Amino acid sequence: MARNKAPFEGYFGIGIMEPKTETNVGTLWRSASIMGASFLFTIGRRYKKQSTDTGKSWKDIPLFHYADFDDFYEHMPYSCQLVGVELDPKAVPVEQFQHPERCIYLLGSEDHGLSNAVRARCHYLVQLPGASSLNVASAGSIILYDRHLKTQLALGSSLQP
Repeated sequence: MARNKAPFEGYFGIGIMEPKTETNVGTLWRSASIMGASFLFTIGRRYKKQSTDTGKSWKDIPLFHYADFDDFYEHMPYSCQLVGVELDPKAVPVEQFQHPERCIYLLGSEDHGLSNAVRARCHYLVQLPGASSLNVASAGSIILYDRHLKTQLALGSSLQP
């Protein structure tokens, strides 16, 4: 499986707060690996290897686990922006969002999303189109692809019919 490593400075990671199903973590891990993420993480629930990670992404990028949001926030890398992915009136539509060079994307749990307290600590909130939420692994994969596409276009890649 080929990993996308774009020729620019910076890095990004993605994770889920209190994931409900382990299959979503496995699916997101595979997408993160393919789209060039530097790391993946979970907050509040540990992950066990799943059959959905058919590409053995654990060989390519590390998975970190944090006990709670405060533990995660305390260990964020220096000068890294936290981007919450959530349906929220304050969120920027993903089509208009400029991804930070160094950032962490945080997805909420499948049942509850991100709490108001967590949203308040995010540097940015971004949302996908639509009035209802998507599967968390699908939402994360779309965010990662949006970052990849915008990075490629900024580097001079051209669109073809």
